[in-house]
Amino acid sequence: MIRMSTFKRGGVHPHDKKELSKNSPIEVLPMPETLIVAMSQHIGAPAKALKKKGDIVVKGEMIGQAASFVSANVHSPVSGSVVDVRNVRLANGASCEAVVIKADGIQPEMFTTRYDWKNESPQTLLDTIRDMGIVGMGGATFPAHVKLAVPEGKKVDALIINGVECEPYLTSDYRSMLERADETLEGVMILAKILSPSRIIIGIEANKLDAVSLLQERISKYSYPVEVLALKMKYPQGDEKQLIKAAVGREVPSGKLPIDVGAVVCNIGSVYAVYEACVFHKPLIERIVTVSGEAVSRPRNLLCPVGAATKDLIAYCGGYNCKEPDKLISGGPMMGFAFADEEAPVLKGTSGILALKAEVVNEGVCVSCGKCVAHCPMGLMPNKMFRNIKNGRYKEALDLGLLDCKECGCCAFICPAHLPLVQGFKLGKKMSRRK
Repeated sequence: MIRMSTFKRGGVHPHDKKELSKNSPIEVLPMPETLIVAMSQHIGAPAKALKKKGDIVVKGEMIGQAASFVSANVHSPVSGSVVDVRNVRLANGASCEAVVIKADGIQPEMFTTRYDWKNESPQTLLDTIRDMGIVGMGGATFPAHVKLAVPEGKKVDALIINGVECEPYLTSDYRSMLERADETLEGVMILAKILSPSRIIIGIEANKLDAVSLLQERISKYSYPVEVLALKMKYPQGDEKQLIKAAVGREVPSGKLPIDVGAVVCNIGSVYAVYEACVFHKPLIERIVTVSGEAVSRPRNLLCPVGAATKDLIAYCGGYNCKEPDKLISGGPMMGFAFADEEAPVLKGTSGILALKAEVVNEGVCVSCGKCVAHCPMGLMPNKMFRNIKNGRYKEALDLGLLDCKECGCCAFICPAHLPLVQGFKLGKKMSRRK
């Protein structure tokens, strides 16, 4: 019997909907004719565009330069010509500058030379990760070189690899673990060289036990010092604070970071990107995207170039099986962003594109049932925070722990009145910053 851990406080159990795409191997999306490569694909300052209309670019060439320490380089996913540099609207509602590239008909084979990372120093590997524009690919898109730069006086006791993928519908990390196990584990060892952790743990939820078995088998074959931890299915198990609690029993205090309790958490997709960066000096120019939902004709996991339009992915999956979907979501249904523009491009952090059919949901009024409080994994009082925000009392909401809210959506999922709690908390944080 496999021992399974989890976090204890709060959480919910939504239907995982993974059966729609989990058996779909990774397929390569044919290169679209035009790519829209955004300069803001990460937390922090947008990259500064280095190209102008009429310029020729080569696949892997840097076209956006990090504008500060918390920023990330952007590279061309294709060889071609720049047809425009303009502002675009992203799926999360933000607008930023983007380089629009028309692809050449023939794309050169690149990034085939293998480099011996084992002879590189930790700092050199970290520099390579920075130069290749690697960011967190689980949705947060935090620049990887910032996360992996351990502050002086801190030590990494536990490197935790996040293979949980607890959001419903999404299966891109799952397919990556099954189809890229050896490469992923080599990426883990690269991170281990950079961080020198005392323990290395890969956390995977129990609906992916075949991935658990496969990774354990490969770890045994290569004698890697890595543990695979099977986790109970409970959302948001993939949140790094909850994962740290489940994996090593430590709680990250309010206002603190995982490194403050000796932990660093990296997503499975990020680990593979680190592998490609350090082994082949390949920038982050493509990623696996789960295209799923009840309105998609043939749900798939697609290896897509950054900058591909949503419509290109949907078309490859056979289009919609209805007149039009009720909702398009970038990411997962719990923490993703609803959007309407099918021209919205794939970003480094785009884990999924979901097309959902209509649900009849009528917003009611809070009946003080307390379900949101009972299921909040951060131990907050969502009902009181929401009430304060709704009445413009932002300081009172902050005093109740608004900034500790991870916007995971557990409260909104469990609320019998279907209150827009997460939207309220986003608004409250925004208004608090303004004030």
